[in-house]
Amino acid sequence: MPTPVSYSEIYDDEEYRDTLATVDKDGKRIWLYPKKPKGRFYNKRIIATIAFLAIFISGPFIKINGQPLLMMNIFERKFVIFGRLFLPQDFVIFGLGMIIFVLFITLFTVAFGRIWCGWLCPQTVFMEMIFRPIENWLEGDGRKQKKFDESEWNFDKIWRKTLKHVIFIAFSIFIAHITLAYLIGYEQVIQLITHSPSENWSGFVALVAFTGSFYFVFSKLREQVCVAICPYGRLQGVLVTRETMNIIYDDKRGEPRGKINKNTNEETLAAQGDCVDCKLCIQVCPTGIDIRNGVQLECVNCTACIDACDDVMDKVGKPRGLIRYASVDSVEKRVPYKFSTRSLAYSIVLTALIVVEAALIMGRSEVETTLMRVPGQLYQKTEKGTITNLYNAQLVNKTQEELELSLKLDDKNGVIRVVGDSQTVKVGPASKEEVVFFIEFPQEYIHQRKTNLDIHVMNGDKEMETIDTNFLGPNN
Repeated sequence: MPTPVSYSEIYDDEEYRDTLATVDKDGKRIWLYPKKPKGRFYNKRIIATIAFLAIFISGPFIKINGQPLLMMNIFERKFVIFGRLFLPQDFVIFGLGMIIFVLFITLFTVAFGRIWCGWLCPQTVFMEMIFRPIENWLEGDGRKQKKFDESEWNFDKIWRKTLKHVIFIAFSIFIAHITLAYLIGYEQVIQLITHSPSENWSGFVALVAFTGSFYFVFSKLREQVCVAICPYGRLQGVLVTRETMNIIYDDKRGEPRGKINKNTNEETLAAQGDCVDCKLCIQVCPTGIDIRNGVQLECVNCTACIDACDDVMDKVGKPRGLIRYASVDSVEKRVPYKFSTRSLAYSIVLTALIVVEAALIMGRSEVETTLMRVPGQLYQKTEKGTITNLYNAQLVNKTQEELELSLKLDDKNGVIRVVGDSQTVKVGPASKEEVVFFIEFPQEYIHQRKTNLDIHVMNGDKEMETIDTNFLGPNN
């Protein structure tokens, strides 16, 4: 059996952590030409990609109670999540939802590392499962593509490069339209593309900006988004622990590495680890790292190195799993991966927040009323012997239907008189209206300085909300 070797013994200075695989010593970009992966994990990623694309493309068109499944209209400050409309007045609910989302990311990263990046992140899905296969189809895979780029310009190279970028632009336009549909709704996007740009310059500029951004990211930036730009990757530096599940190279089993062939004797094989130093794990990596160096921020957990290594292990007659999903502790201690106490604590907090969020959403009313007594106004006595208080109310309609609202006093001794010709207030979809009204009571019914009142906001015979206030009167 080979003598186990640890990472620290192989890489005492860990120079690889001070450099990027995509940048040379002069700070210039090194263009990567990863080899196309194949294997069981890649096949599963294809299924995950199909599921992602199905959800991504159909999302803006799915309606729940007349509302889209998801719409983040930051321009009009309207947010729809699972068919529920959220306005700025729902800041507490929406803010708590964002806290839960951030905590979920934290928990997920602590427990499972960057697995999201490799399987469902739009950047990785589009780049590795759509744009790069198109490039491989037209220009070749890995080293062939590099030779193609270095070759002289001729008709074959020109038409292939031109067709590639035309397809890239076409996909970028498509992705831009779907993305914009998540922001303003697909109805607005359809109206935008069926009318002249002059009728909606802001929408047209947004489409052009999105298209240009996507094309630039997938044709030029590529892995730099994951390596240097995406904040999620940076989170790993503070969240990933020795118990975190990552794609990891089993150095206990693989070292010391060495090449083998038909003439390699038994003594040499016994002294070597299972790694044959074929470097296929590097060749298939979309960020250009050597996974054998250990856990690295640049690794997006795409599983390409697992498939490549498993294929080599099959060919040399050794067990799979030299590169696999595991944690540093599980590899060093030779124990199965398990959920850590830290991850369990995050899960408990997350569950509690989800319960609170669900309770707030369930108790959320379709109408929100802000009621205030008009500043500087006390009670007034009328000639007919009644006492009045003047109020101002702001009615917010959180639905997509017009509501005709009225105010009803719980105490039948008093009446509400709305200032204006109508005693009802029409509030448009996802909008607000203000109403000024008097509450009037006979003086004999007011026996204290402040009398608590309940006011019901009604939509026809349906009660939408109950608000409480107080009525000022003489101190009898």
